[in-house]
Amino acid sequence: MQYYQFRAMNTDVLLVAEGPRAGTAIQAAQSFIEACERRFTRFSETSELAALNRSAGDWFAASPDMTALIAAALDCHRATQGLFDPSILPDLQAAGYTLSFDQLPRLSPDPKPASRLRTASSPFSAVKADPVNSRVRLPAGMQVDLGGIAKGWIAEKAARLMAGFVPVCGVNAGGDLFVIGLPSGQKAWEIGLEDPLDPARDLLVLLVESGAAATSSVAKRVWQQGGTKRHHLIDPRNGEPAESPWLSVTVFAPRAVLAETFAKALLIAGPEKSQSLLENRPDISFLAVDSRGQIWKSPTEMEKIYAFA
Repeated sequence: MQYYQFRAMNTDVLLVAEGPRAGTAIQAAQSFIEACERRFTRFSETSELAALNRSAGDWFAASPDMTALIAAALDCHRATQGLFDPSILPDLQAAGYTLSFDQLPRLSPDPKPASRLRTASSPFSAVKADPVNSRVRLPAGMQVDLGGIAKGWIAEKAARLMAGFVPVCGVNAGGDLFVIGLPSGQKAWEIGLEDPLDPARDLLVLLVESGAAATSSVAKRVWQQGGTKRHHLIDPRNGEPAESPWLSVTVFAPRAVLAETFAKALLIAGPEKSQSLLENRPDISFLAVDSRGQIWKSPTEMEKIYAFA
């Protein structure tokens, strides 16, 4: 097994591959990830995402990848009952997340803005994606951030690209994971479940057979705004950083975009409302960690996707 780690998408990315062409697979995946980062980042005025946001109100001639990603975001928005919502970009900026996290000052002199209701004129469900003509239309005034879902989408695409060279591979992009095949002599991939209270420690080792896993946490990407602790996980119902008894949620799913968006939605929903999100979703399971270090898990197990070791 070959391993390669590099920095992209404001996180550490780990590529793993097993087979005679592992080096070629890793090189192809890195190039793909870096190219996608340039297109989908909101922190560059020359990115395709920035151009899409500037076009709000008009049809935008998007790349096939951007059109596919927006279509996936619309599907996940509906599947999570609106708790995953890329149109929270103005709320993220109001909370102080105005630069990439590598550049964001941890202490901001800006006062915390007064709590406010969201003022978006149109819901994210009003976005249009036309894959036949490769175009997207955002409602006038809407600005979107695709950071999380793009990271998951890119991780899966990169893993599938690697699979064209090797039979066993995986991508872990800051907790967004997609694996294909099984390491030689192993019955599963061993993945540590990080303790959100102590990132240097794993609470459990998860045995992942295939597919995707993603973790969303309010303990990372944290900063101070006017003396108030803030984080990047926005509750679209009020436009504020989410308040939840859970510190982190890890979701297992067949697709990376589902794992990523449901991890966010379940963390926002918390234990009281999470069950309703998973009705008729036997393909999705989760583990959550609360502020006392207690582990919560899905009402139904998915032994084919994970087990505890």
